[in-house]
Amino acid sequence: MARMDGPAKPGLLARVAYWMCRRRIGRVVAPIRIHAHHPRLLRGLAGMEMAQEAAKSVDPLLKALVQLLAAQRIGCPF
Repeated sequence: MARMDGPAKPGLLARVAYWMCRRRIGRVVAPIRIHAHHPRLLRGLAGMEMAQEAAKSVDPLLKALVQLLAAQRIGCPF
């Protein structure tokens, strides 16, 4: 478990991020909760994630396989 948890009263952007994370992964992961402490940082992270999702130059199946391989190599649990 992380040493930090999310803010006690998350803002609108954090709540949207929590909802999207729950929808895609099934739970709110620690990095999202930690980034929610700083709204500008959370907005930058969201922008980066959306840009990566919108990239159409690589086949979606290949993109998913590369993400899985990268997560496996760094020991990511999901």
